[in-house]
Amino acid sequence: MENTDKNLIDAHLQGDSEAFGELVRRYGDSLLGYLTKICRNREQAQDLFQETFRKVHEKAHTLKTGNFKGWLYTIATRVAMDSLRKSSRVRTVSLNSTAGCDGENCPELGAVMVDEETQDPSAEAVRTEQKEQVRRALASLPDRQRVTVVLAYYQGMSYPEVAAALNCSVGTVKTQMFRALRTLAQRLPDVSGVTK
Repeated sequence: MENTDKNLIDAHLQGDSEAFGELVRRYGDSLLGYLTKICRNREQAQDLFQETFRKVHEKAHTLKTGNFKGWLYTIATRVAMDSLRKSSRVRTVSLNSTAGCDGENCPELGAVMVDEETQDPSAEAVRTEQKEQVRRALASLPDRQRVTVVLAYYQGMSYPEVAAALNCSVGTVKTQMFRALRTLAQRLPDVSGVTK
């Protein structure tokens, strides 16, 4: 029998703990990267990761479609947005901080195309600075816009999938994306060649 996501969920519901572990292995790295980009803090992302899979475990019986990935990201997005709402009420940020990042453990929220053959230290320094500019610009977006960009651009989800994850219309997703891209274009006028 093929180990589709739906088959793994069904096996999990039958008590097969290995099946749930396979789902975590299959989507864990991608989901943790997504949550890190959303909350800008790896430690908090790890907590949200655990909370997301706890909810997946508890709500596995409610999955009606075969689209486990979309369902997983919907749960993760709601967990992250709830956490961001709660933390925004009490959050304080030092003027010396870089949006909750400690430098080494910051995710690369924006990467610049890298030619594997290039060994030029000055070019590498420019790329590193461009990545940092993109990371800061993305981190400065309002939560809803940042989540929309990360889901659509970094996670490769379609607008209807993003709309389902955010529990809104496709039109709202398009509006959030338009606003986010307009803001990023204003904040990143000198960064060219920026990709995933």
